Amino acid sequence: MNRLVALFATLALLLALPAAAQPTVQLRIASLVPKNSLYHQELLQLGEAWRAAQGGGARFVVFTDGSQGGEAEQARRMRIGQLQGALLSVVGLREIEPSIAALQSLPLLFRSWEEVDYVREKMRPAMEKKFLDKGFVVVGWGDAGWVRFFSRTAAFRPDDYKGMKFFAWGSEPEQQTIMKSLGYTPVPLETGDILPAIQTGMINVVPSTPYFALASQVYNSAPHMLEINWAPIVGALVLTRKAWEGMTPAAQAAVRTAGEKAGVAMRGKARMEVDEAVDAMKKRGLIVNRPTPAQLREWQELADRLYPRIRGSMVPAETFDEVFAHLKAYRDGAGR
Repeated sequence: MNRLVALFATLALLLALPAAAQPTVQLRIASLVPKNSLYHQELLQLGEAWRAAQGGGARFVVFTDGSQGGEAEQARRMRIGQLQGALLSVVGLREIEPSIAALQSLPLLFRSWEEVDYVREKMRPAMEKKFLDKGFVVVGWGDAGWVRFFSRTAAFRPDDYKGMKFFAWGSEPEQQTIMKSLGYTPVPLETGDILPAIQTGMINVVPSTPYFALASQVYNSAPHMLEINWAPIVGALVLTRKAWEGMTPAAQAAVRTAGEKAGVAMRGKARMEVDEAVDAMKKRGLIVNRPTPAQLREWQELADRLYPRIRGSMVPAETFDEVFAHLKAYRDGAGR
C-alpha cells in the first residue's frame, strides 16, 4: 500500500510541474546572409511573429554569415534536425528539389524582374508541392539581384574569360563539367572561401550579385565588373515539415503571413540594391565594363549553346521546357 501511495504521489508531482519545465520549442534558421542585413532583419521579424504566436517560451535563433556551413551543408543539417529552416538560394534549394534550378541556372534567359516574377508565380504551386513531398515547407520567396562577373582584370567577351579561374559552387558538379567542356576553368569552393581565394589569386573571377560583392569586399580584389545580367539569384525560406507540423495553427498562420511579407520586402530591396551597390563600389574604385552590341551577341550565342547542355543535367528536361513555355506566353501576352 505504501508503494502505491508513493507512486500516486510521484505522478501527482509530475503533473503539477509548470509549463516552463517542459522542453522549449526552438526554431533555428541558417543562411549565408550578412548579420544586420535586410535579409537578417526580415528573418528576425518573422521569428518574433512565430514566437509570439507559438507561446510557451518558444525560442528563435538566426545563424548568419554561413556560420552553419555552405548552403548544401545547411540543407543537410535540416535533414538531420540540427536546423529547422534556412534562407537559401537555388544553390541550396536544389539539394532538396533539383527542378528549382530552372529559376536560376538559365543564363541570359530572363530580360527583367517582371519575367522572373511571372515564371516563378506560374510554377510556384507545383514547386511548393514538390518541396512538401520532400519534407520541407516553403514560407517565402525572395531574390538577391542579378549575377555579374567581377574579375581581377578587364574582360568583355566570353573568350576573355577563358584564361581565368572562376569561383564555382562545390555542390554543382554538372556546372563545372559544362564549363570545362567549353574551355573555362572552374574552381569549386564554398562561399566563405571566396574572399581569401580572390585575394590570393586562387581564382580570378567571381560571379556575384553587386550587393554581395560590396558586402564581402570582393570588388577590392576584383575591381572589374562586366555589366551584363547573367542570371537572377532566386531564393526561398524553407522550414522542415517536422518543425512546421509541430507548430500551433496560430503559429503556422503567423509564419505564413510573415514569410510572404518578408519575401516581398527582400525582392523589392534586393532589386534596388543592384544599382545602389554598383554606385557605392564605383566611388571606391570599381570599373564597370559595358560590352558592345557585338559582344552582347557573343554572350547570347554562348547562352544558346549552353541551354541544350543544361537541359536534362542541371535542370530536369520537363521543368526546363516549362520555363520556356511560360516565358513565351508572357512575352506573347506582353506583345514582346
